[in-house]
Amino acid sequence: MLDRHLRPDEIDLLLDPEVGFGVQPLRAHVRDCPACQAELDRAQEMIFVLEDIPHFTPSANFADRVMLQVQVFEPWHVAARNSVLRLVPASRPARVAAGVGLAASAGIMVTGASWALNQADIGVLVANVGLERARTAASAAASDIVLAAVGQSGLEAWAAGGPMVAVAAGVGFVAAAGAVVTGLRALTTPRQRR
Repeated sequence: MLDRHLRPDEIDLLLDPEVGFGVQPLRAHVRDCPACQAELDRAQEMIFVLEDIPHFTPSANFADRVMLQVQVFEPWHVAARNSVLRLVPASRPARVAAGVGLAASAGIMVTGASWALNQADIGVLVANVGLERARTAASAAASDIVLAAVGQSGLEAWAAGGPMVAVAAGVGFVAAAGAVVTGLRALTTPRQRR
């Protein structure tokens, strides 16, 4: 005999019409325990009520409607393959016509690419002109900045010195800006008392 009340799974074993292993001690406990007998009676009443409920069958397209609302993960390669297969015509003559069209399109594209490569010298010329204009604009902007920062004499020294003077001036400017930032930070940071 059990010294506790039956668990829900043990009551389910008693409701099952087939006798399983370990059911006899459970039945003996139910005969001696009014609380477990009442629980078993409630479970049996629930089964009778559930069996009296009319059985409904879903419509024929119920599963299709449900699956339309379910988001199913589809790997990218499967999605790409399915997209391509949707574009392939179903009939053999249409597939042949599509193949001829694709082959002609590929031929036209290869011919166009070959012509463009042969005309590449024009592209190189246009690119060089664009780069020269960009370099001229950048040089004019740098001259304007130097003129505004150090005046006409500084601009003349910068132009006479060439790239080394420009690099030295840039390094000096960065060093001076760093010193100013460090000094301002030291002034604004509260000192800690010891």
